[in-house]
Amino acid sequence: MSIAENIAAIRARIDVAARETGRTGADITLVGASKMNDTAACREAIAAGIDVLGENRVQEMTLKLSENAYEGAPLHFIGHLQRNKVRQVVGKVALIESVGSEALLREIEKEAAKQGIVQDILLEINIGGEEAKSGFAPEEVMAAAQLSRTLEHVRVRGVMTIPPADASREENMVYFRKVQALYVDINAKIYDNTMEYISMGMSGDFEDAIRAGSNMVRVGTAIFGQRNYTK
Repeated sequence: MSIAENIAAIRARIDVAARETGRTGADITLVGASKMNDTAACREAIAAGIDVLGENRVQEMTLKLSENAYEGAPLHFIGHLQRNKVRQVVGKVALIESVGSEALLREIEKEAAKQGIVQDILLEINIGGEEAKSGFAPEEVMAAAQLSRTLEHVRVRGVMTIPPADASREENMVYFRKVQALYVDINAKIYDNTMEYISMGMSGDFEDAIRAGSNMVRVGTAIFGQRNYTK
């Protein structure tokens, strides 16, 4: 199937899952995770009406920006962001989805201040408590949100999570629901219900994530096909 056909099929599945929660597919933002896919593939996805493209790697994103790969769609950074690469991302993307430490938060604030802009972000929650994964612990994210509120050049638009890769479907649903509850709590207590996004769900679990309250899903393989990691 072509990228356009894949996007159409995924949108149909998104709509079914969303309707189970009283929403429709129009309420869900589809992010095409375009890691290891070239400029032509990005342009094909944009032509097919993808809502957003999302990149995991700064070097790859920078190259594709130079090739105008994302023209016609917003760009999100969705991967682990190292502090020494913040200047290459701030101001280049509409949303940084993966802000998972106070140090990174402050570095983004510093760079955004230099550029005289406000950078939109999501707070990443390490919902499974994995040592090898970045993100705020569930018990830390409220403090991170409070800190963010004091920063003039950062705007929190919501939260993001990736459950442990070895979690069962049942465990995934527990994780998703916990993040949704945290989102509601933070939104009400700190942001006067102005946050907009819960980004959770990928190719293998986006329907369950939507059923648990997600309104932004990051789909790569199901759109672009299997990635070739041997290249």
